[in-house]
Amino acid sequence: MKIYTKTGDDGTTGLQGGKRVSKSDLRIQAYGLVDEINSVLGIVLTHELDVDLKNLLTLIQNELFVAGSDLSNPDLASTKNRIVNPMILNLENHIDKFEGELAPLANFILPGGHKIASFLHLARTTTRRAETILVELSKSEQINPECQKYLNRLSDLLFVMARLVNKRTNTPDVIWKP
Repeated sequence: MKIYTKTGDDGTTGLQGGKRVSKSDLRIQAYGLVDEINSVLGIVLTHELDVDLKNLLTLIQNELFVAGSDLSNPDLASTKNRIVNPMILNLENHIDKFEGELAPLANFILPGGHKIASFLHLARTTTRRAETILVELSKSEQINPECQKYLNRLSDLLFVMARLVNKRTNTPDVIWKP
């Protein structure tokens, strides 16, 4: 099978269910950004990581693939490949666990520190951008609200993970100095 189909040469792409939309459609932008997050996490996973972080990021990559599928399917009656609440609860549990290793925040933190932390911050900001597009999309179309919650929690988790990598590698967080 060839990778190219030529069906998108007119600037449209197909959603699950066969509907064709513009490649600039908010839905396409949303799941494109989810794919971008996944790519940044792929970069993170090429580095040496503690096993708990590696396993969690691998799980998140798979869940992001589910999120992309979820967003590409405008038929909310379909339950196939949907983000569900237990996925969100898992992110929250990891946030709580990892925050237990960290000192409470006393300052604003700038992206940076260790290289891996910097990539996690990049993934976090891309996640925020995806969430913003998703919020805009939800004003005109129905989406699975769990996707929006998932992205919100994921950005929080990625922030905590960036701080955790800095701590575990004895790299100071970059403190904002007004």
